[in-house]
Amino acid sequence: MKALMVMYDSLRRDLLSVYGGPIPAPNFERLAAHTVCFDKSYVGSLPCMPARRELHTGRYNFLHRSWGPMEPYDDSMPEILKKHGIHSRLATDHYHYVEDGGCTYHSRYSSWSCYRGQESDNWVADLAPTPTEFAPNQLSPEGATGTLREMRRHGGWQNMHNRERLHSEDDFPMSKTFEDGIDFLNRNGRYDNWFLQIETFDPHEPFTSPTSHFDPDCATQPDWPPYADVTEGPEEIEAMRTKYEASVRFCDRQLGRVLDLMDELDLWKDTMLIVNTDHGFFLSEHGYWGKGGSPNYEELVHTPLFIWDPRSGRKGVHSPALVQTIDLAPTVLDYFGIEIPADMLGRPLTQTLADDTPVREYALFGYHSMPVGITDGRYTLLRDVKDFDEKTYEYTQMPTHMRAMFSVEEMRTATMAPGFSYTKGTPVMKIEARPNPRFLHTLKGSDMLFDLQNDPHQEHVLEDAEQSDRLLTAMTAAFEENDAPEEMYRRYGLKQYRKKAE
Repeated sequence: MKALMVMYDSLRRDLLSVYGGPIPAPNFERLAAHTVCFDKSYVGSLPCMPARRELHTGRYNFLHRSWGPMEPYDDSMPEILKKHGIHSRLATDHYHYVEDGGCTYHSRYSSWSCYRGQESDNWVADLAPTPTEFAPNQLSPEGATGTLREMRRHGGWQNMHNRERLHSEDDFPMSKTFEDGIDFLNRNGRYDNWFLQIETFDPHEPFTSPTSHFDPDCATQPDWPPYADVTEGPEEIEAMRTKYEASVRFCDRQLGRVLDLMDELDLWKDTMLIVNTDHGFFLSEHGYWGKGGSPNYEELVHTPLFIWDPRSGRKGVHSPALVQTIDLAPTVLDYFGIEIPADMLGRPLTQTLADDTPVREYALFGYHSMPVGITDGRYTLLRDVKDFDEKTYEYTQMPTHMRAMFSVEEMRTATMAPGFSYTKGTPVMKIEARPNPRFLHTLKGSDMLFDLQNDPHQEHVLEDAEQSDRLLTAMTAAFEENDAPEEMYRRYGLKQYRKKAE
């Protein structure tokens, strides 16, 4: 058995032409003609590394933990494959894998490569000031737009130095990542028992692509939106949307290289193919940029997903089944005939790929300690925090944030907790969480219910107590199934729904 995953970061479903969007993506259309294209695929935990923990473990991350590494008690799909004699390979340019908060993911694979230079990756060591002609008006924060201030705050100078290494399309980290995957397929495609994950950071911001980078008129236009309300004018908004589109087109070209090789090596006959992303990204919709500081609207949580299963051979169809990121790990393990660990709560999509058999009624999604959402594929409820004074905690044996270990001050709050159903009898540290206050009040105290069938752009909040009650009961049941900490029920005001959920 063989399996290939091509994973993107921040790829918007609704903008792809194959989903009726405005960005021409011929290779995604070509992909859809050879796969089952899911119309109701949703994220679980946000953002990057929480989503990847779900990709490994097949269970939600955000109810117990924010951004963090794999834990000693975690079931890891690539590692399980490795232990069963199946070579798991990661080719990536997603630099968060080599930071503190992602440091235990790549080593779960049999082999891996990471190509440097994306975003603010601490790669190029150049202490000289960035030339003003490369980034005009960006050396001084005075008078700079919100976008430029955000770029500076997020390590924009490091990114500028990284970009100075880009002299041709082949120099881009995404190109190198896909070249690594193609090399693996050329050398090993004829053999059996492998899983290859080609994972790129693109089209994640900053929206850098050969099209924009090598065009002198385009290179100085803004391409790094803030995670904030939109205050930019129409020209700047359009410039960033255009650069995102150029990044998506670049992603599409790289996908085409993989599809060409699938054809050339006749891999369709015996190789599963999964093409997915971790989440979307706001490009001024609803008045927001980025993610985290806005309600979890469809543009962020409703994702593209394509799967080819050579056993059923079903292709060129759109599936209405509701699925999530947590379903991918059990799907891969089931494909290889490996028993799915009991702690994986995602469902294998084997039968769904064959005939659209449903695997779930509801999909839960959110950030740790922040507003949480649930959908049944038609109705979506975005639930705000109801008790901001109710403390939440990081439950972990690996106390690291994205780019740093937990501070001494944070560790002083640590106590030992007995653990949860999935920690395999081991205790865990219970450390007081410190959620970003900028992201906590996205719903301003109110819930928002939407009917996606009649209001796909979520422009009108629906007043329907019966639907809200049904979704809150289902949310509570999902908390129960995932052994959520007691404080989470209080924080989200769900205690009254527990008896209904039983």
